[in-house]
Order: sequence, then C-alpha cells, then structure tokens
Amino acid sequence: MTQVDTAETGQGSPAETGQGSPAADDGGTWRAGVRRATRIATRPGPWKRGLVLAALALLLGLLLLLHAQIPNGIGGLGSLVETFLPWFGLLVPVLLAGALWRRSASAVVALLLPVTVWLNLFGGLLGATSQAGSDLTVVSHNVAAENPDPAGTARHLAASDADVLALEEISAQAEGTYEKGLAKAYPYHSVLGTVGVWSKLPLFDTRPVDIQQDVGPLGATKSAEEKLPSNRALRTTVATDQGPLAVYVTHLGSVRVNPRTGFSTDNRDRNAQALAEAVAAERNERVVLLGDFNGTLDDRAFDGLTSQLRSVQDVAGDGFGFSWPTKFPVARIDQILVRGVEPKSAWLLPATGSDHRPVAAGISW
Repeated sequence: MTQVDTAETGQGSPAETGQGSPAADDGGTWRAGVRRATRIATRPGPWKRGLVLAALALLLGLLLLLHAQIPNGIGGLGSLVETFLPWFGLLVPVLLAGALWRRSASAVVALLLPVTVWLNLFGGLLGATSQAGSDLTVVSHNVAAENPDPAGTARHLAASDADVLALEEISAQAEGTYEKGLAKAYPYHSVLGTVGVWSKLPLFDTRPVDIQQDVGPLGATKSAEEKLPSNRALRTTVATDQGPLAVYVTHLGSVRVNPRTGFSTDNRDRNAQALAEAVAAERNERVVLLGDFNGTLDDRAFDGLTSQLRSVQDVAGDGFGFSWPTKFPVARIDQILVRGVEPKSAWLLPATGSDHRPVAAGISW
C-alpha cells in the first residue's frame, strides 16, 4: 500500500488539525449548550412577557367599567365613547391574539377584566329574549327629510301591520304622501311639526311637547342657531280596550363631530332633559316613548329617561338592534321605551328609503 507523505500534501493528521477530535466536538457542543441555557435562563417567563399588552387590557377594562366617569367637558368625549361603547369589545380578540403570540400569561389574565365588564354590560343582548304574543305592536321610524321614495316608505310601514306608527323627520313636502299612503291602514293620525303618529285605534288629547328649552341648563339664552326650527315632539293618548295609553313621539336634536369642538351634543342633551321632565309629569301609568334620540341609551344624556322608562330592545330584543346608518348600522339611536306595560319583543323592520332602519316592538298589558 502506498503511503502519502503528509508534508507533501500539506494536510495534517486529524490529531494535528483537531478535526474530528472528540474533545473538540465536546467543547463546541458544550459552549453551544451554555449559550442556549443562558438564553433560556435570561428569557422572561410567561408572567413577565407581554406586560404592555396586559396594561392595555386593564385600561380597556377600566374604560368599560368607568365610562360614566369620562369627562364630557373635553369635546364631549364621554358621550362619544358611550355612543360606540359595545364596539370596544372588538379590542378583546385583538389583545388576545397578541397575548397568545407573546405567550403572555399576564396579558391573558388581564383580559378577564374587560371580558367580564363587557359581558355584564352587553351579554344580555347576545341571546334571544323575545317572547311570542303581544297585545299591541308599535313602530318608530325616522323617515328622513331627504327620503327619495316616501310613497314606498309608507307602503313598507303599512305592511308592518303595527297598531301604532311613530314617524320622525317628516318634511312638509312629503307629509301629504304619508297621509295618503297610510290612510287606509291607519284611520287616525296627527302630525305636529316634523313628528307624527298613525294609529288603528282612536287618538285623543294630542298636543305638542316643548323640548326646545330656549334657556339652557345654566340659564344662558340659546342663540337663534341653537333653537330648533319646528316642533319635534308630541304627546297623544291611544284608546285601547285596556284603557288609555300615553304615547310620546320625539326627534331629539342632532349631534355634530367637529375637529375643533369635538362631539357636540348640546341641543340633543337639552331636548332629552326637557323630555324627561315631561315624562316625569305624565299622570298616565302606561307610557310608550318612541323616536330618534340621536344617541344610544348608554349615553349619560339619557339617564333622566332611562331612570323612568325601560328599553324594549334591552329587555326583549334579539341582538343589539343597531338602526343607523342603514347601509352599515353601528348604533341604535332609534328607541322604544315603556313604562307600565310589559315588553314582549323587539326587532328591526326592512330598510326603506331612509338612512334609518324602522324599529318595532310588541308590548303586553
């Protein structure tokens, strides 16, 4: 066998080069193991990872829990948050995904706070609570002054077969169209300003309700721009087999979002306060209030009303009942509130030519 001189090839023996040496392999493996162990030892544990996510989860929970404490003096921030309060629940799965990605136990545990508070606030709306059978069906609809098809809207409402219809934002041009389109199904009706009521049952004692409040809550006289142009609320009595039922129809002032002033709700809030005072003075034990509130009942502006009346949607509705805007509803600003009667069911009617969905409810004596 021919032997190769290592000096001629320039290659040393394994022992000389260290290649393939068990000692060298053991040394490299040992150093790699030390580095790996060091990384594992210095890596934050599951309770120390994702602390920012945990803090965000706690802040979300506190926002949901203490939303009534958010000041309204800063651009109406409190009312703005409360208008879209249910939607803050969408942040929970986002934070949960981040917590799982970071494998953060602290973030997962912190999420229990917003989940618990959100379910306490809105969990009752997730299940079906409506009941079959009712003595009276009522419908409220902001028909929109710019509705391109008031005749079609009237047909849709007549097809609902409701006993009482409340319409808001009736323009002078469309008033005759609604009267003609609803006359056959509803022999009794009254329109005062931009609100009206149609009924299958006799109406009496119909009168306007002054919700304009020319003097603000601090005694300051409102400017001409702040005063509403026409009557936006009425009160009537529906004669039923079970006795008189007081029905209020209202369209509270609009709200505005301005980059400089924020969420402006002054007119609406004054209207809500005046309406709450009118309802408090109502002597009839049975009351139904229907209308466009331009706000959700989570908004503190309606505390004066919700302390006296119950929301049919909250008691007997299926889901959130978002009614505005029609194409992609994000808030329930069209309300039906009751006192002295039992809410049985609440639902949305099909869209019309308005930017609001009609809301309906069944009530029982």
